[in-house]
Amino acid sequence: MLPVLQIGPLAIQVPGLVLILGLWMGLNLAERYTSRQGIEPSSLYNLVFIALIAGLVGARLAYAIRYPQAFAASPTSLFSLNPGLLDPLGGTAAGIIAAVIYGQRKKIPLWPTLDALTPLLAVLTLASSLAHLASGAAFGLQSQLPWAIEVWGAKRHPTQIYEMLMASLMLIIFWPGRAVFKRWQPGIYFLAFCACSAAGALFLQAFRADSTLLANGIRNGQLAAWAVLAASLFAMGRLIKKED
Repeated sequence: MLPVLQIGPLAIQVPGLVLILGLWMGLNLAERYTSRQGIEPSSLYNLVFIALIAGLVGARLAYAIRYPQAFAASPTSLFSLNPGLLDPLGGTAAGIIAAVIYGQRKKIPLWPTLDALTPLLAVLTLASSLAHLASGAAFGLQSQLPWAIEVWGAKRHPTQIYEMLMASLMLIIFWPGRAVFKRWQPGIYFLAFCACSAAGALFLQAFRADSTLLANGIRNGQLAAWAVLAASLFAMGRLIKKED
């Protein structure tokens, strides 16, 4: 784990740096694919920027609502750069809402835009796994396997590495510009990526030690993955049926 990189008096948060680099690389990759979807690169950049800002603000506000005691003594902590004071679910919801509002106002087509964003999502998935490895987040169950790694005082499944390998495979499979993707109608590329990502999450969640257990040993992350998988396959079926 390397949560902080100390360069003289400068302390750099490695997980945040990795995510920023992933965002930059993903946007550059997505830009190559944007023109094929009939979308202006500037519209894509604006959409991502608005969603990112709204997501960060929403994540911090959602965290403050859930844990007001964390900011009661020091309200200025609302402006802290600490990523641990963010609520991922609240941030995701806020980012999606802001992106939808912007897209509707600018009349940006939905499915081609989501297809254009898919390479960015693939790169960010890989960057997220590297950020988890640097911070020690998304850690695995205790294990005595030969490839177990030391995390938080115990030998554990290297779930961050599992995640990294799966994200790398997804990036290779869904690399933009492949001939097969050109034959698909708008939306299928994005939905196929979502379905495969959800299927991968179902597998990875079985080795995670930081997710909430529900009834019969099912994890909340697995429920979310099942929902995304079902919704993606349903939407794909509707689009294919509509084309026929």
